[in-house]
Amino acid sequence: MKKFLKETYGYIIIIVAVIIVRTFIITPVVVDGPSMEDTLYDNELLLLNKISYSFQDIKRYDIIVIEEGNEKIIKRVYGLPGEKIEYKNNKLYINDQETEDNYATNETSDFTLKDICAASLKKNEIVTEEDINKKCQDDKIPQDYYLVLGDNRKVSADSRYYGLIPKSSIVGKVSIRFWPLNKLGIID
Repeated sequence: MKKFLKETYGYIIIIVAVIIVRTFIITPVVVDGPSMEDTLYDNELLLLNKISYSFQDIKRYDIIVIEEGNEKIIKRVYGLPGEKIEYKNNKLYINDQETEDNYATNETSDFTLKDICAASLKKNEIVTEEDINKKCQDDKIPQDYYLVLGDNRKVSADSRYYGLIPKSSIVGKVSIRFWPLNKLGIID
């Protein structure tokens, strides 16, 4: 028995280390659907860094994984807490300043934060226009909330559907693609 334990001790340590790393630090995630094309494609495998936001802030254009119910969705961060963000005439405005949007692969319909707020309310409950006007007065993203969009705007279910995303729903950041092998590397 002592010999068996001595021989398997190293393997047990490796298995425990792999389980800890996969559970708490880095885990694979699969792209599901076309909402992030032309950056990410269906069935590509990415590495999800679950601890990156313990050491750094969430930044504009980070690609993140969000837990939405039973689903994990992959989107790009556009709006940060305290910012006013809107789309007008297919142009991105952050704090009333036109900003480049180099990731959108097609046109983006006009929206304001009030529209995002209304979408969030409508998704979760039946509301009237009066309810929306009462609850959606702020023109800035609240603390610990983010506005996210998919790169392929025509098909993406993002903040325009889910509403603003709470920081607590953000699982982590993806920045490395490891499948397919011909696309292995850092994601922009």
